[in-house]
Amino acid sequence: MSLQAWIAPARTALVIVDMQVDFAAPQGLCAQWGMDLTAVPDALAAADRLAGAAREAGAAVIFVGLFTTPETDSEVWHERGRRRGYDPQESPALCRADAPGSDFFGPQPQADELVFRKTRYSPFWDTDIAARLRAMGVDTLVLVGLTTECCIDSTARDAFNHDFHVFIPVDACAAYEAELHEASLRTLDLNTAILTDTDSVVAAWGSAS
Repeated sequence: MSLQAWIAPARTALVIVDMQVDFAAPQGLCAQWGMDLTAVPDALAAADRLAGAAREAGAAVIFVGLFTTPETDSEVWHERGRRRGYDPQESPALCRADAPGSDFFGPQPQADELVFRKTRYSPFWDTDIAARLRAMGVDTLVLVGLTTECCIDSTARDAFNHDFHVFIPVDACAAYEAELHEASLRTLDLNTAILTDTDSVVAAWGSAS
């Protein structure tokens, strides 16, 4: 089968993960903490291009974001921080719900598109995304977003374990360190996902439409 058949719009959803202010914007917390956002703008642009191609072809576009509250914060996460030598209570929390840091940055959901609000790395942990996708007839995901080694990796693994086919356009996701990005992609390619690129996906959906 060809890529066009594998990611046919009727069976496929583009899933955009964690492209939010705190992870991707110059004013976000990750930038304030000194993370290197050099690779992020190109990934945002590629994801936005994919969203346009998906909409044109009739593939579902789904947004996933981290939305935290004090009630959903993990004590294990906090304790891990303390054991690594810092007090999480003294640091601002990422992507607080209803705060500017949790706003989507780059690609934006349209009014009729699903948005899943997660509190852990993967939306398959604490949302009904798997059931909603199956109800839509989706068995294949084109997965993009931030960051490659964390929430993309976790989401791809969980999607695969829920029996979804996973494709990752490598230029539409990013990490704050190039080495992490490349190592994570290699591991994903070995175990859970098929790697591709934005041009190939756009071409496949363009042919389908």
